[in-house]
Parts: sequence; C-alpha cells; structure tokens
Amino acid sequence: MNRPVVVVQLSDSHVGATWVDMDPVASLTAVIEQVRRLEPSPDAIVLSGDLAEHGSDSEYEQLAALLDAIEAPRYVLPGNHDDRDALRRHFGAPGAAGTPVQYAVDLGRLRILMLDSTRAGADTGQFDAERLGWIESALAEDPGTPTLLAMHHPPLMTVAPAADAIGFPDADRAALADLVGRHRNVSLIVAGHLHRAIAGRLGGCTVLAAPSTYAGFVLDFADDRLRPVVAPPGYVVHAFRDGEFASHVETLRAG
Repeated sequence: MNRPVVVVQLSDSHVGATWVDMDPVASLTAVIEQVRRLEPSPDAIVLSGDLAEHGSDSEYEQLAALLDAIEAPRYVLPGNHDDRDALRRHFGAPGAAGTPVQYAVDLGRLRILMLDSTRAGADTGQFDAERLGWIESALAEDPGTPTLLAMHHPPLMTVAPAADAIGFPDADRAALADLVGRHRNVSLIVAGHLHRAIAGRLGGCTVLAAPSTYAGFVLDFADDRLRPVVAPPGYVVHAFRDGEFASHVETLRAG
C-alpha cells in the first residue's frame, strides 16, 4: 500500500489574543504535541492565516519557536490579523515587500498553491484580477498534478450572517468558482478564518474550513454579531493517496 502524502493544517492560532478565558499559546502547544505523535509524520504543515493577533514580531517569534517541535516543512499564509512582511521575515515566505503572499509547494505526488485572500484593512476576503490571474497561470503550468488550494478566507456560503459578512464578496467567489471549474487538477480547497469546521462546494470542488487552535465562534443563523467562545482546539490532517483526499478534523479538550 502506498504511503499517503500527509498535510497537517493549523489555522487561526491568534498568538497574543485574549478573546476568551483560554490561552492561545497553551492550546497551540497541546495541538503541536498531538501532531508530533502522528504516524506517518507530516510531509508539510500548512498554516492558513491569523497566526498572530496583532502581527507583531514578538508574536511570530513565539509561534516559530513552538513550531520548531514539528519536524516538517511549514508553509504560511496571512490572515486578516497578520502582517505580510513580518511573515516573510520570520517564516521565509516568498515575494516582494507589500505584495500578496502566494506561492506553489511541490510535494511530488501533490502540489499546494498557497493563496493570499486578504484585503488590506478589512476582515473580508478578496481575489482581485491580478491574484486570480496568478492562480490561473499556476494551475495551467502543471495540469497533471493534483493540487490543493490553501487560503485564509473560505470561499463558501455558511448561511450564518456573521460568518458570511466576513467572507468573500459574491463576485469574487463566483470568479474563483469559474476558475476552479475549468481546472480539473484542483482536488481540494482549504481555509480557516471561521474558527469551526465547515464543508461546502465551489466549482465542483470540496471546500473545508478548519477549526481554530484557539477559540471558536457561536453558531447562530440569525445574529449578525461574531461571538467568540471557548471551544476545543482543533486542526485537520489531509491524507492524499491514489488521487483522493481524506480530511480528518481532530479536536482536543478545551482548556
């Protein structure tokens, strides 16, 4: 039996946050300890945004030190709380200062496109024409390799007003759906941002929003306010084999 390609997704660690009576560093440390026991060991760690609460150097230094416990290459994306250039300084993310953080990762049987979905000064997501063009070109240059698209904002409808209000504009989501529908090498789309596991579809492809390693949000289909709540820290293990993904959402005891 072929060994799977294993990608661990950590999201929304918010190092430095004080939203709820829960320590983001302690919860992330507990998640990392569990990831270290994973067999087989991960081939890659994808951090899908909001790594730090304030985007400060000290927060990223603390996060990097914690992640050193996992012996796997790590790939970072900015969320709406992050600072792109600080991510470049502390995690070696490619690209010129001030530009979107987007790049391709080659894992042999699997490719990952790390996509910057952030909008300057806003909590909502954005895929402008330039970024959509980059995605199109990156997918076209290797059409034969199954590809995972990773971003911070999940391009799905949640039906929860507060969550949908901080997602993508309808036009951006429709444009991405059209692009994904035209590229059969897109096998899975993963994101974070919403602090809970949510599955949906876009352009015929599965979309999975990962839970946070820190706090959750109350699920409410009427209230337009985001309400943080103590929740079990979580992460996702994406196992890829024989052209297919199985995504395992893992949670730990809160507190």
